[in-house]
Amino acid sequence: MAAHTISLSTHASQFNCRRPKLSSPPPSQNLSPKSSHSPWLGHTNPSLQSSHLRTPRPKHRSINATVTLSLPTANPERFSTTEKVPKWSAKALRAYGFARLEAMKMWDTDTRTCYLVTGILLDGTSLGAKFLLANGITISKLREEILKAIGRRELREVPIGFPPLDTSTQRVLDWAADEKLKSGESGEITTAHILAGVWSEKESVGHKILATLGFNEEKAKELNALISIPCVED
Repeated sequence: MAAHTISLSTHASQFNCRRPKLSSPPPSQNLSPKSSHSPWLGHTNPSLQSSHLRTPRPKHRSINATVTLSLPTANPERFSTTEKVPKWSAKALRAYGFARLEAMKMWDTDTRTCYLVTGILLDGTSLGAKFLLANGITISKLREEILKAIGRRELREVPIGFPPLDTSTQRVLDWAADEKLKSGESGEITTAHILAGVWSEKESVGHKILATLGFNEEKAKELNALISIPCVED
């Protein structure tokens, strides 16, 4: 798109910009401080020259942030013998972060598999999100079913901090990593891998909610075909 430059010109003659006359201040008195004597402080002679008065600049606190490029696993040994360790895509990492925040927002005691699906949809642009939206599964429908399934906890029941992963959620992350390793293909572990992992956990709340929203084995086959494409981008 071509950039259009608009030239704006102003003529000084169009404006009456005369500076108003200010009345001269009264004769200043001698404001230089005199030496004063205090029985506690002794002789003092403070200097009030403006060149010596400087407003201190606020000090900014430095913040140290750690960015992780992997997700928790219950079996880290799987990567010790692997030369090329698959990495999680940026959108998969973001979906995981959204899932933790959603669990905390719901005042839940655990980060469940349904929150992984929520995290995928909250991004909206990933491979997994596009697959869900194409099959009519939206964030509003998902949240409605989550409320029906587990409800909302009382705030006093919730521990401080992010709710820990439950065992099903941890198995989903391990399943996604294992599937990528078994494929032998390069590329990243995507949100589609996470979504397929949720469906693989048959007894999880995430699987049951997906089934309620119309996800079935036929759609799971389409999803598995999608993640089997070499170097598919999230």
